[in-house]
Amino acid sequence: MAKKAVNLSVDAVLLAKAKAARLNLSALLEDALSRQLRAEEERRWRQENGAAIEAANGFAQEHGIFGADLRSF
Repeated sequence: MAKKAVNLSVDAVLLAKAKAARLNLSALLEDALSRQLRAEEERRWRQENGAAIEAANGFAQEHGIFGADLRSF
């Protein structure tokens, strides 16, 4: 994956502590961005599909789950 240089503003105390701890700021940022983006994608997916999920759950409550009578557990 290609890397791109960026300029960021970071609290000076946090930066000093991170450097003292020898933390990889690039890796930390990538990890945090990845997690945040995943959470946002999930939130949007749930929002976009909420009506369908509610409809499917309502149908299951009213009619039961397909194949439930065939389950052995």
